[in-house]
Amino acid sequence: MDARELVRSVKSVAAVRTVGSARGLRSVRSAWRRWRADSVELPPPGAGRARVPGEAVGAEPQPGGGVVRFARSSLRVRVAAGGAVFCGWDGAAPEPSYALAGACPEVDERAVLEPDTDGGWRVVSERVLVVVSRLGAVEVRTPGGVMLRRDLPPRWWEPVPAALRGPACPAGPLSDGSPADAPGRGPGAAGSRWVQRSEVTADARFFGLGGRAAGPRLRTGSYRLWNTDPGGSFEPGDDPLYVTMPVQLVVADAGTHLMFHDNSWDGRVTLWEGEEGAGSGHDRPGRCELRMDGGPVRYWVMAGTPARVLHAWAALTGAPALPPAWALGHHHARWGFGSEREVRRVVTGYRERGLPLSALHLDIDHYRGHRVFTVDRERFPDLPGLAAELREQGVRLVSIVDPAVKAEPGLAEYDSGVAAGAFVRDGRGREVRGEVWPGESVFPDFTDPKVRAWWGGLYAERLAQGFSGVWHDMNEPVSFAAFGDPTLPRSARHVLEGRGGDHREAHNVYGLAMARAGYEGLCELRTRERPFLFSRSGWAGMQRYGGTWSGDVATGWPGLRASLALVLGLGLCGVPYSGPDIGGFTGSPSPELYLRWFQLGSYLPLFRTHAAIGAGRREPWEFGAQTLDHATAALRERVRLLPYFMTLAHLARRTGAPYVRPVWWRSPEDRALRDCEDAFLLGDSLLVAPVLEQGADRRAVRLPRGRWYDTATGLAHEGPGQVLLDAPLSRIPVLARAGSVVPVAGADGRVELEVWAPAPGRTGGGVLITDAGDGWEQPEVVRFTTRSRGGVVTVEQEGAEEVAYPVRVRGSAAGSAAR
Repeated sequence: MDARELVRSVKSVAAVRTVGSARGLRSVRSAWRRWRADSVELPPPGAGRARVPGEAVGAEPQPGGGVVRFARSSLRVRVAAGGAVFCGWDGAAPEPSYALAGACPEVDERAVLEPDTDGGWRVVSERVLVVVSRLGAVEVRTPGGVMLRRDLPPRWWEPVPAALRGPACPAGPLSDGSPADAPGRGPGAAGSRWVQRSEVTADARFFGLGGRAAGPRLRTGSYRLWNTDPGGSFEPGDDPLYVTMPVQLVVADAGTHLMFHDNSWDGRVTLWEGEEGAGSGHDRPGRCELRMDGGPVRYWVMAGTPARVLHAWAALTGAPALPPAWALGHHHARWGFGSEREVRRVVTGYRERGLPLSALHLDIDHYRGHRVFTVDRERFPDLPGLAAELREQGVRLVSIVDPAVKAEPGLAEYDSGVAAGAFVRDGRGREVRGEVWPGESVFPDFTDPKVRAWWGGLYAERLAQGFSGVWHDMNEPVSFAAFGDPTLPRSARHVLEGRGGDHREAHNVYGLAMARAGYEGLCELRTRERPFLFSRSGWAGMQRYGGTWSGDVATGWPGLRASLALVLGLGLCGVPYSGPDIGGFTGSPSPELYLRWFQLGSYLPLFRTHAAIGAGRREPWEFGAQTLDHATAALRERVRLLPYFMTLAHLARRTGAPYVRPVWWRSPEDRALRDCEDAFLLGDSLLVAPVLEQGADRRAVRLPRGRWYDTATGLAHEGPGQVLLDAPLSRIPVLARAGSVVPVAGADGRVELEVWAPAPGRTGGGVLITDAGDGWEQPEVVRFTTRSRGGVVTVEQEGAEEVAYPVRVRGSAAGSAAR
């Protein structure tokens, strides 16, 4: 057990103490059972026979590329019609895959496999060039030949039969003479560990790998690929967290590319940032090492501008789910509302103070004894009536849903699950049991299509109670453990869509598969409404079913900074809808910290306050009159920007572009912007600079190229460069791009156009996508163009003689410039 695992175990024990020593003792028993099961059912690590591909011996052209054969392996290279490159070693194919949406993309029929110099091969296509060396190194280059990345040949360590194990296992061909890519021989076989090292240019910067608290730029260090509940709360130094993905976005002068290893096993990514002019004037390239405990060596690479790369990623893994319009408003949540009376008190507090509220979330305390899909009738005697009452006031109820089902005969969910054969089992066919909030529990196997259908049907109970949406929690999955990993035994068996396997492969996709079950169930149960679902855990492709949130971020200024890092990093992995627990999950924030967190959250997709049962209050009026006034201003600005947020939601679904984007999004060649982590773009039009430091009332803001207007003062600033802006407690700096059109809600609630004057001689524009409701109707897309001529700003609507919306021009072409 390393130091981080020890800290996590201590946190886990501390968490279960909050509900009594009996649960703590049961967590010890659960951890012991998990350790014993893995000791008996999984082979010991032992020695492994090392293998590398060897030299190239030939190639076979195929549509979109071909197969290059080596002495001890083979490599399939295929270029998709959109330019994405697939590479699979040892016969690995793109499917089956939990990440891909539907069928594998069509190949680029014009891509050609041809011999290269020095005994290698290359695949030539219009958008990308792939060069395979004689020993198996794979270079992805631009069509002009500029290298983006170089992946060295993988190395495998395959299990050795006990009779052949000795003091050393030299690399070389397999002793039984079978081909290296025969079924069961490749790295997809259980226990086949592998490593692959890669190089990028010296100026490159790494982003991604899912939700990382220390980001969004990933510095030199090691990052684990294993979805994990950190236990109680986390800060920027904690890793891994709830959503890990083998997805790297690499930004360099040569271009941007995304690298995705389609492998859900436990692994570790180690990064080394490059250095220009290192040692005798030579550049030191950036490096990456990926070590996986098993699974196939297969990956995708997409190259281009950041927008093009995320568009290709969404085309491969699925368009992001579109939230209903109300989900873009303010949400209030708490573990510990306790009763209908408390819920009414909080909602009344918002209404009496004129504070907008779109949704209120109920945590596990509204269940009967924490049993999922139940209601505590003493605390909530008429939940459907409460939901209907709140909905009349414009407030939706959202329910927490955990995967663990109490192992209690007579409980409807347990009995029906047993009848359906729904629960994860061990190698002997017995239910795998763990300790979670309801007590001893079992876990649905969401990798089984029949189980997903059964589970999706259970959401009928939630809808009957009046809930409008759900949030999935504890679905890494978590089983409380006094020591070791707080999850299921790695030896636990899963269906894995009929292929069969164990928890080593299923763990990271468990939350993703649960989200699929919930989303598809809600679609079938309520066909005319878009589901609202977000999940604490997930994997590549989770955006198809909803979003996520920060999880249990610790209250404190480091937690505030981590909140922004998580949202930015997840957006670059294709998950555009996310947000933090405003105020932090634990403790009691100071009025200043709460306000700065609230101001940041008002510009993030999921705008939700939340806290633990023992933490301080999170209602804005609990922090004094001044904080309430400033929080009210932030809430009203969020309401004003709702047409813009709805437009961004539709654009995310159509293009894969996140709502919240790094400031280098349109200027990846600007190296100073690549290192900027304390500001972000909201869409293309707004630059938001939150206050992340205690006591700050001014802050420096790094601007991309072009003219930017301070939305508070109207002053113009020219980029690229840095400006120093006021940041009083009443607001955070927000700048608008010159020429942009921002759809906003007017005083009467109707859409208006806020137009920021283009610089003289320049043009600009924007788009408005109006939601037709919370259903599936196709929205109207309206595009606008702005021009500045002779100091006069004009706005044109595409396809119309006149602009159909009220226009308000802000900024001035003659505004003062400052750097």
